[in-house]
Amino acid sequence: MTSWFHPGVIFFVAAALLPLVSLLPAGQSKQKKSHPLIQTIQQVILIAAPLVAVTVTLNAIFGNNVPTGDYWRFDFIGVPITLGVVDKLSLMFSCVFTLMALIGAVYALHVRNTAEHSAAFLYVGSALGVVFAGDYLSLFLFWELMAFSSSYLIFASGTTQSKAACHRYLLVHIAGGLCLLAGILFHYHESGSMVFTIMDHTHNVGFYLIMTGFILNAAVPPLNAWLTDAYPEATITGAVFMCAFTTKTAIYVLLRGFPGTELLIWLGTIMAVYGVIYAVLENDCRRLLAYHIISQVGYMVAAVGIGSELAFNGAAAHAFAHILYKGLLFMGAGAVIYMTGKRKLTELGGLYKAMPITLCLYMIGALSISAFPFFSGFVSKSLVIAAAEQDHMAIVTLMLLLASSGTFLHTGLKLPYYMFYGKDSSPNDSEVKRQEPPLNMLIAMSLAAVACIAIGIFPQLLYQLLPYPVDFDPYTPVHITTTLSILIFTALGFTVFLRHLDPEDTISLDTDWYYRKGAAVFMWIANHPLSRYEQWMSKASLGLLSAAQYLAKQGLRFDKGLIDATVNGIANLTRRSGQRLRQLQSGIINHYALAMVVGVVVVITFGAVVFDVYLQFFEWVR
Repeated sequence: MTSWFHPGVIFFVAAALLPLVSLLPAGQSKQKKSHPLIQTIQQVILIAAPLVAVTVTLNAIFGNNVPTGDYWRFDFIGVPITLGVVDKLSLMFSCVFTLMALIGAVYALHVRNTAEHSAAFLYVGSALGVVFAGDYLSLFLFWELMAFSSSYLIFASGTTQSKAACHRYLLVHIAGGLCLLAGILFHYHESGSMVFTIMDHTHNVGFYLIMTGFILNAAVPPLNAWLTDAYPEATITGAVFMCAFTTKTAIYVLLRGFPGTELLIWLGTIMAVYGVIYAVLENDCRRLLAYHIISQVGYMVAAVGIGSELAFNGAAAHAFAHILYKGLLFMGAGAVIYMTGKRKLTELGGLYKAMPITLCLYMIGALSISAFPFFSGFVSKSLVIAAAEQDHMAIVTLMLLLASSGTFLHTGLKLPYYMFYGKDSSPNDSEVKRQEPPLNMLIAMSLAAVACIAIGIFPQLLYQLLPYPVDFDPYTPVHITTTLSILIFTALGFTVFLRHLDPEDTISLDTDWYYRKGAAVFMWIANHPLSRYEQWMSKASLGLLSAAQYLAKQGLRFDKGLIDATVNGIANLTRRSGQRLRQLQSGIINHYALAMVVGVVVVITFGAVVFDVYLQFFEWVR
């Protein structure tokens, strides 16, 4: 009997177990946070959970006992829910997600913040939930869980800047989630189906709203400022997780729902160049790397838009390679920040002697992202560029090649030069620890580095995981010489113009400038015209209320003084008259006869008076 187990469940269980471990008897002392037994159990969970998830995924890929299909299906309020769409694409992303979770967990072993570990595992589990989701309802729930769990990785830094960045991060992703939800409702209204599959290219409202929700997570300009704002403010280990999952999950859903959408070609191409240009201006090492996330994801978005089998494979392969080498780059930068407490290039330099292992491991990531031959980026990026060439997209091909050159210039040359070489900006700073980071951090970086080299030397390790059969050889003489020519020319330009590339301690505003200015305008409107209108309305309302209260008091006085007095008077008169009549009921016939005679006389007299008045009035009128 064939079966499949959802790897995301493993991370959800681990995320719940980690805080419970501290409740064990050994952790009830005042020193429970530093108790060796508690630390050991938590570290075992940190390693065991992703290791089991990797095993489950590899067993599904290579075990030949889990056929592709839909698993974990049930109905919820009449909507069919599918939590396990198992095919080559979902298994490939599951493979790299669980592998990166393992590397990230090893990198974070020294961290004592249990909440941060739980948030990271919730983040990974929800990303896997999106990968295997077969319907929009479950996809949306996991999508939002990703946003909220990852936001804690920013907040956990504990600085004023990180708290503000966390707030902005949540606002942006909630807005993106609302776009996605609105698009899902429109789509369901128009199609009557919640199945997550390729969107019908009718380009209706639901189509664009869902795509907007997806491309926001992919950091497509102008919806990109949240990434470069938040990632540098995350914790050192949290940033490693964040650089791996959010944008690549967005690529996955774009591959599932929007392959062949022409708009994505140009959005992705602009992204690739956009990120490189802004990296020129950056002084913060992690912010520089964040801009190169935008650039590299641009290759994937463009490949999704091209939509051919080669381009589809290219987007998936580049996402796989990018997760590993970008994680390695963030780990290298994080190691420097962890040991020095500095993250600006103007404050770093001269670390190559103290941190040679970190430098070597970082450079493996840098050469990978720069698409050097025999490194992972070369065999994945080549698929995307070849797909653009195959579809005769000369402009797209040229811009992607230029972006690749710019990536090498800043991530492969500028950043390591000023971070590890260059002028030592703090030679006498006693707070700087001039030594390698903890062993677990070096082991994690080594695992990622080995993966980058293995994929580069043996591309079939990656190609066999791709959704479509691959008939592509990246190591052709033309391709190698072309790539090396571009990279060597870039290195020459860096050498010649080195003094013009010195980082400056400045702040570069991105599209967040519009958000900030828009927010300032909104607050001005709220504090001035709207506030004054509200004050005027309040005064007018109070005036109307006072007038109403005055009228109510006068009405009450009129009611008591006239209406109540009249009614009470008539009632009293009636009561007294009744009492008088009751006294007349003596039972003596003579009295009744007298009363009748008096009554007849009164009626005749009253009638005569009325008749006389009528005659006089008639004469007067005539």
